[in-house]
Amino acid sequence: MAPITETQVERVRALVASIPAGFVATYGDIAAAADLSSARIVGWIMRTDSADLPWHRVLGASGRPAAHLATRQLETLRSEGVAIHDGRVPLNSIRFDFGSLSSPSEPTTNLGE
Repeated sequence: MAPITETQVERVRALVASIPAGFVATYGDIAAAADLSSARIVGWIMRTDSADLPWHRVLGASGRPAAHLATRQLETLRSEGVAIHDGRVPLNSIRFDFGSLSSPSEPTTNLGE
């Protein structure tokens, strides 16, 4: 894995923090929104630097939590009103859309265009 920059860590943290209660995102969703090459990078960042974030709102692509976190994660999501079916979250109905957030790399004006 290539070295991870502080800017990448802070972007992932900001994206995770932006997921509202009642919604979820996948590691891949966050990687795409942060312009990272792999969802595994998001997983690494989450594993090492997410205790103060709503980490429970981030799931694998299948909608299932990691086995070692399943009970705690699903209970927390359920307390936020998220429906759980057979140990997974139906992503199609509550997946957060990061497209509505502005990217810090996007220009805020059309100057220079």
